[in-house]
Amino acid sequence: MRYVVFGKTDLTVSELGFGGIPIIRLQKDSAVGVLRRAYERGITFYDTANGYRDSEEKIGAAFQGMRDKVVIASKSFQRDGAGMTEHVEESLRRLKTDYIDLYQPHQVANDSDWNAIMAPGGAMESLLRARDMGKIRYIGVSSHSLELAVKLIKTDLFSSIQFPFNFIETAAKDELHATARERNLGILAMKPFAGGVIDNAEIAFKFLRQHPQVIPIPGFDSVEAVDQVASFYDVENEITQGDLDLMVRYRKELGKQFCRRCEYCQPCPNGVMITSAMSYRLLASRTSPAVATEFARLPMESVQKCDGCGACMEKCPYELPIPDMLKTFYDLYERHRQELKT
Repeated sequence: MRYVVFGKTDLTVSELGFGGIPIIRLQKDSAVGVLRRAYERGITFYDTANGYRDSEEKIGAAFQGMRDKVVIASKSFQRDGAGMTEHVEESLRRLKTDYIDLYQPHQVANDSDWNAIMAPGGAMESLLRARDMGKIRYIGVSSHSLELAVKLIKTDLFSSIQFPFNFIETAAKDELHATARERNLGILAMKPFAGGVIDNAEIAFKFLRQHPQVIPIPGFDSVEAVDQVASFYDVENEITQGDLDLMVRYRKELGKQFCRRCEYCQPCPNGVMITSAMSYRLLASRTSPAVATEFARLPMESVQKCDGCGACMEKCPYELPIPDMLKTFYDLYERHRQELKT
């Protein structure tokens, strides 16, 4: 494992990080075991968020008594100062620490978010105050909007930018990464598996390791997953023509519109199991219609509750036409069911 200085900060981090969402599925003892295994394999950067249920508590439990050995980042969706202050204090308590290395406004998606953060009494005032008090060391930002992310880092208010990056979603490598490097910002790559649709870890990290200035933060929910990805960093990175061809096949299969399973669209007011239903076409292509229809029966039947209200579209950071896509996938599901009956 290689260690690098994180942008213009004085933080030294591992070239591979740890994303804190999947550990919410684990019991506390299991989560602590996965986190400590990651540390044993050399991972020192851990990213979580106030909104990731009990992820902060599990990270706090794993690294209690060794706080100086790891770099911890967290995030908050709060846009006003009072709310941000409350979340910073909650994060400190949950993480069992008196400081957080990097704190980020979470998923700054549009100008109205940004204006609220920067308004008098907004979240930025709270973050600057927390930094002055030593409760956070550096301020970063996360976003899924490329245009806005470039705008944010040009303000020079941030020490880092967190943005999706993988061999399916490569747009960030041009202006965003270039601008971040010019300003010496740390670069965090969320969604290294494109929200789980890339199911080949080796090929995912062969791509990512071509960009050593970018710190990927995959989520892990098992010791085995930690060992698998960490092992990639034990050898030199070599990409073959076969690897490149495989990346092309993935891109063709997924197209430009696919669900990253971020779950920002949830919960549906009508009870549609959006995330699972949005994965039906991919599931069917990688298994068989017989397996897919049985495995996805509950989420696909829930699609019938969709009334096209658009609440999910308003929350989707990728601006997907979710109701239309759900209808398309439901029609495919029904066609598969009818074919299996004949």
